[in-house]
Amino acid sequence: MKTIILAGGTGTRLWPLSREYYPKQFLNINGNSLFQNTFLRALKLSSPEEIIVVTNELYQFIVKNQIEDLGFEIPENHILKEPVGKNTLPAIMWGVKEICRDDDDCEIIVFPSDHVLSDESVDIFKKAAKLAKDHIVVFGIKPDSPNTGYGYINPGKPLESGYEVSEFKEKPDLKLAEKYVSSGYLWNSGIFFFSSRTFLSETERYQPGMAAGFASEEVDYKKLDSVSIDYGLLERSEKIAVVMLDCFWSDLGSFKSMYEMKTPDENGNAGDAEFLNSTGNFVSSGNKKVALIGINNTAVIDTGDALLVCDLNSTESVREIVRLYQERGDDIAKYHLTVNRPWGSYTVLESREFFKIKRVTVKPGSILSLQKHYHRSEHWVVVSGSAEVTVNSGTKTLSRGESTYVPAGVIHRLANKGKIPLEVIEVQIGEYLDEDDIERFDDAYGRV
Repeated sequence: MKTIILAGGTGTRLWPLSREYYPKQFLNINGNSLFQNTFLRALKLSSPEEIIVVTNELYQFIVKNQIEDLGFEIPENHILKEPVGKNTLPAIMWGVKEICRDDDDCEIIVFPSDHVLSDESVDIFKKAAKLAKDHIVVFGIKPDSPNTGYGYINPGKPLESGYEVSEFKEKPDLKLAEKYVSSGYLWNSGIFFFSSRTFLSETERYQPGMAAGFASEEVDYKKLDSVSIDYGLLERSEKIAVVMLDCFWSDLGSFKSMYEMKTPDENGNAGDAEFLNSTGNFVSSGNKKVALIGINNTAVIDTGDALLVCDLNSTESVREIVRLYQERGDDIAKYHLTVNRPWGSYTVLESREFFKIKRVTVKPGSILSLQKHYHRSEHWVVVSGSAEVTVNSGTKTLSRGESTYVPAGVIHRLANKGKIPLEVIEVQIGEYLDEDDIERFDDAYGRV
């Protein structure tokens, strides 16, 4: 069995925990990220060489690093980097075509990378293999309440291990959701299982333009139509079946769903905070001390640089706040205080009009690009590890407590040739301190 993992989403409903440059699938949830747990689940069905990850160009190094952190590697060409998001059908089609280079008649399961699933799910997937030979199988979740955040599936005629799909329904309003739940409809989990031949033949039949776009060796991804597999294929094909995923499942699509995964106290409060005369609250605040007094049914999410306070029943609307920031061009929708790079990460400790202070962490054996900045100087102080520093044509090694100065306009580079992580405090001074003030002359990771 082959596996395709879709890891290109931006997760706007979980802002400020989830940001454009580090979305929810890569956030640490109880030790691993959601993406890492999806990869481990895929390993119960496929070998590392049989897994394809479709992601955004922005996330390619995060994907690679998180797989390596688990102790595994996949072939470089198995991380497919979308130059632009085109919804689920082109992403799945790309993964299927890459798989078919080596095996044009195989079973393929498709996982979103940001869902939580219990271990019982693996046996359910295996049992659906026979049905998937001649159908595109969708896995449905039995609703525990009306929910307006999911699409719905109406099961029809019984099959050997599932049902024919009678109809799909888009995300409804609350009244319709209540009707669907009482009528036995299922939530659409976004997990699919099919044979490569069935998927390709149905795509050629119902989306000939999409099939033609992938017919050539060089695919112009930007010119493809943006279309979901639900609208483009599932709602049109007559070879669609649904299998009930009778196990724990959550798409962690809102802070209310995160709250529902927690074990609350006797007053229904969850999170690391002090609660007084308060009920039904969810708090996520990192290391910050938080106290709630006389507050009910509220989510409080603090990430140091952003604070969200909202009614738990309104957390589906968080994406609208993100849209406002995006329209204003505010980077609070893009970046965390900690920003991951292929060589490691940096954390903004303080930022004012003419200076910025960062903690830079460089992984053992990693090297930053050879670069210069036009509008800022930088002062580096080594906190731990050993730094190989290049300034102009000179190279020297700095140990803990030692420092160097890089004037504006000077070519420089930082590398960690040691065996332990390198930590550097970087003080930037200048009239313009944004990340786009950079000219790269050489880069080990192929960045422009």
